[in-house]
Amino acid sequence: MSGIAGIPIAILLFFLIPKQEKKAKGQGGLGPALRAMGSVFINPQSLLCGLIAGLIFIPTTIFDMVWGVRFLQEGHDVPYEVAVLRSAAVPFGWIIGCPLLGWLTDRIGRRKPVLIGAAIVLLVTLGVMLYGPPGVFPPYSLALVAGVASGAAMIPYTVIKEVNRPEHSGTATGVINFLNFSLTALLGPVFAGWLTEASGGGDRQLAHYQETFQPLLYGVALAIVLTLLLRETGAKARKSTEAPAIGAGLPAE
Repeated sequence: MSGIAGIPIAILLFFLIPKQEKKAKGQGGLGPALRAMGSVFINPQSLLCGLIAGLIFIPTTIFDMVWGVRFLQEGHDVPYEVAVLRSAAVPFGWIIGCPLLGWLTDRIGRRKPVLIGAAIVLLVTLGVMLYGPPGVFPPYSLALVAGVASGAAMIPYTVIKEVNRPEHSGTATGVINFLNFSLTALLGPVFAGWLTEASGGGDRQLAHYQETFQPLLYGVALAIVLTLLLRETGAKARKSTEAPAIGAGLPAE
C-alpha cells in the first residue's frame, strides 16, 4: 500500500521539480560519475559529514529501532504494547526534528551551533534513558526528545552539498547516505554480539543493556568533537567570507 501511494507522489515530483539547463556538450559513460564520486570521497569534509550523521543516527537506529522494545521489556518490565508505542515515539520525533532543526539552521545562518546543541541534548537524553530511574519523566517524552534531537543528523546532508562542487550535489547526497547507513549496517551485529556476551547468552537485564550501549554515549560525544572540525557553511559564514576585508583598497595614510 505504501508503494502504491508513492506512485502519484513520484508523478507529482516529476512535474514539480525544476528542470536543470542542459549542458552544451555532455559526456556519457561511467567516467564522469566515478570522477564525481572520487572528488566527494577524497574531501575530508565529506567524511566528517558522514561520520557525524552516522554517530548521531546510530542511537536511534540500532538502540531504538532494533533493541528499543526489548530494552523496555527486559530492562524496565514495560508491557509489549506500551514498549512498541514508546519506541515508535523516536521516529515521530524525527518528523518534528528534521524540518525544525533544518529551518533553525537557515534562520540563524549557522549549521554547527544547531548540530552541536542537538547532539548535546541527544547525549543527555540517551544517558537518562540508559541510567536514569524509570517513571521520572512523562511517558514517551524521552523517546520523543531523542527523536527530535537526532533529527540533526540531517544537517550534515546539507553541509556535504555545500562543501563540494554544486554539480556534485546528487553524488554528495549518495555518499553521505552510504557512509551513514554503512555505520549502522556494520555496527548492528557488533552491538548484538556485545549484548550476547554481556548477558552470557542468558536472560538479559538492565545492566547488560547499559554495558552494551554505553559506547553510544561516546559516539555522540565524538560527533560533537568532529563537528568542531567541520567547516561552517551557513549563510552568515558565506557572507563573511565573500565580504571584502575591512580597509581593503583604501589608500595608505
